[in-house]
Amino acid sequence: MERAFERYRDIIPVFEAFQERLNSPLPQHVRVNTLKIKTPSLLQSLERKGILLNRASGPEEPIFLAPEGSSPGTWLEYVLGYIHPQALTSCLASLFLAPEPESYVLDMCAAPGGKTSHLAQLMKGEGLIVANELQRKRHLPLLNTLSRLGVMNAVLTAYPAQEFPLKERFDSILADVPCSGEGTFRYGSRRFRQTGKGASRNLCEAQRRIILRAFDLLRAGGRMLYATCTYNPEENESVVAYLLKHRDAEMLSIQSPLLFSPGLTEWNRETYDGNIRQAARFYPHLVDSVGFFMAKIGKRG
Repeated sequence: MERAFERYRDIIPVFEAFQERLNSPLPQHVRVNTLKIKTPSLLQSLERKGILLNRASGPEEPIFLAPEGSSPGTWLEYVLGYIHPQALTSCLASLFLAPEPESYVLDMCAAPGGKTSHLAQLMKGEGLIVANELQRKRHLPLLNTLSRLGVMNAVLTAYPAQEFPLKERFDSILADVPCSGEGTFRYGSRRFRQTGKGASRNLCEAQRRIILRAFDLLRAGGRMLYATCTYNPEENESVVAYLLKHRDAEMLSIQSPLLFSPGLTEWNRETYDGNIRQAARFYPHLVDSVGFFMAKIGKRG
């Protein structure tokens, strides 16, 4: 399956190391849910059971690597809502958006709820999060996640993200959009499926509409984070370039404790705005997690 990524050989640094990492299982990371428990108390409780967690990010972030072969989803601490299994790079999206307590936040594609609950945690349970999810079949898992983790400052809506009503304006918006999911492919993974050209065009068109609507929903001075778990520049830099061309948007720098590559300025004979270099590309051989693209964008004023 890794042959599917050959077209990215020229843009992924140390491509052989990238391919080698795809053949190793994905590590299991967990986020301590500080809405329900303090990090030292959780670590001490697990240590008494012989479970040692290793810190996976900066010293201030409660994100840890679970022991190899463990299943955090079966722990009592999971049932109690003290922890949430979540990919390390997935956690970065909420950290980069960094919503303020008492702010007004929109998560445009919220299910299954990992990032939504992380946003609530960063907001200390204050303010309001609108968790939008179009697919009704995903509402129950989303609500179960938010309930288990004790999220009390979120409401659920069910609009197409690209048609979310323009009646309100938000301080912060997370647009973790539907994508081809290439970054989820690792040894033993069943999630990634290649898409045909027609499906890919439809996907990119939806992503462009979503990013425009997200920007239009921002208040002046607000910020948004556009994210995908794929490597394809047509779903990443090209979509951000489309926004920069059609709106007065501003690229914001990303400060990360983990290694990343900058956004691309050209791909397949297409040239992008140079400011897109401020976006971040996370590769599994640089950060042993899911592959991600993230761009932080501000609305002037």
